[in-house]
Amino acid sequence: MTRYANILETIGRTPVVKIGKLAPAHVNLWVKVEAFNPLGSVKDRLALGVIEAAEASGELKPGQTVIEATSGNTGIGLAMVCAQKGYPLVVTMPESFSIERRKLMRFLGAKVILTPPALGAVGMLDKTRELAEANGWFWTRQFENQANPDIHSRTTAREILEDFKDDGLDYWVTGYGTGGTLKGVGRVLAKESPKTKVVVCEPELAPLLSSHSEQPRNPDGTPAARNTAWAPHPMQGWTPDFIPQLTADAVDLHFIERVLTISGPDAMRCSQDLAKSEGIFVGITSGATFAGALRVAADAPKGSTILAMLPDTGERYLSTPLFENIPVDMNDEEQAIFRSTPLGVTAA
Repeated sequence: MTRYANILETIGRTPVVKIGKLAPAHVNLWVKVEAFNPLGSVKDRLALGVIEAAEASGELKPGQTVIEATSGNTGIGLAMVCAQKGYPLVVTMPESFSIERRKLMRFLGAKVILTPPALGAVGMLDKTRELAEANGWFWTRQFENQANPDIHSRTTAREILEDFKDDGLDYWVTGYGTGGTLKGVGRVLAKESPKTKVVVCEPELAPLLSSHSEQPRNPDGTPAARNTAWAPHPMQGWTPDFIPQLTADAVDLHFIERVLTISGPDAMRCSQDLAKSEGIFVGITSGATFAGALRVAADAPKGSTILAMLPDTGERYLSTPLFENIPVDMNDEEQAIFRSTPLGVTAA
């Protein structure tokens, strides 16, 4: 199908791509490229799922303002969905996240409220709660809303099962932000493809699952304070400074086989390697997941099939350390190429 009634119908059905150069020869390594969603990330699925669930339940009224706390990708997805459906949108996010994200949300018509970086994700959640209660806005609650994993169970998981129905899938490698992808896909694999081992990646500087740290919570279930196992890390959108309820749900379901910690340099190197060796342009979190997949591949039995989730496009990170060594002006080699022929003179 190539004709759609609106942009929201293009969400999902993202491609699975074979890794030819970077994968060890003894395994079959694939990646699911969520940058093919219309606004460039896996969070487009979440945005559509939570809004349509709220419409169906009556929680979201026509013309009501939507609000959410986000590191950026959920806000961008919500900005697209709200623009198409006609809902005003307000998002809160820490000022430390990339400027590309806030510009994209504003370009799509959203209002972006920046919170102090020192307060982390807990700070943006506190501000969201205050604004929602003061104004009667609909808070999508991406970190605990069951519509988040539900849409992954209906779409992402079904796509994976269909793509690997013939040869099977031995390992599924993912990170986590809200925990929606992890819970939604993981529970379906556990039921319908029990041989698939679920491997979760998280930042080396924020090993919340690896450290088995407890999260203090308010009476309403939201985080009460920053988790003490957390430190700032470059994987924007991954592992906020608390364990989201949906991630805790996934842990409680006992389908996680292994948790890997990934360093920032490894994540960025793998993102760059995917671009230069495979032509796959993705962000730091994708690089981190791919780094985890390579570690899984190194120890996997011969002939194993591995799928890694690549959450978003590299264009979300132009102002981050991922691009700090990418020059704007010509380097010496490029200058030499430029000078190798006289400008304006063409061969006969």
